[in-house]
Amino acid sequence: MKQKKSKEVEIKNLCDLIIKGMQEKKAQDIVLLDMRKVPTAIVDYFIICTGTSDTQIDAIADSIEEEVYKNLKELPWHKEGKQNKEWILLDYVDVVAHVFKKSKREFYALEELWGDAQLQRFS
Repeated sequence: MKQKKSKEVEIKNLCDLIIKGMQEKKAQDIVLLDMRKVPTAIVDYFIICTGTSDTQIDAIADSIEEEVYKNLKELPWHKEGKQNKEWILLDYVDVVAHVFKKSKREFYALEELWGDAQLQRFS
């Protein structure tokens, strides 16, 4: 039981650091989706935000990586989208960060796609 609690604390800390990295670069519309009760989900949390330009989207993704590495010494297990800068995905296994350009976020509508996930908004 103690190991499970410890893992939950680590995941919560990771979520907090990802959100902090987003906020450091003024990301908009930050949302945390708790996927733990969604039967088909393969991840515990999605954290989604929007950037207003290619430069900001890149800066947000870099800020997330820096914040997580500085505090937890963890690198993303997988990342995608750094070249096209419309949707950058940083996969930390239990938590996946999505940094979207506004038009792509509206198109993919992850919040609606995973509508049964518990949603929490951050400014």
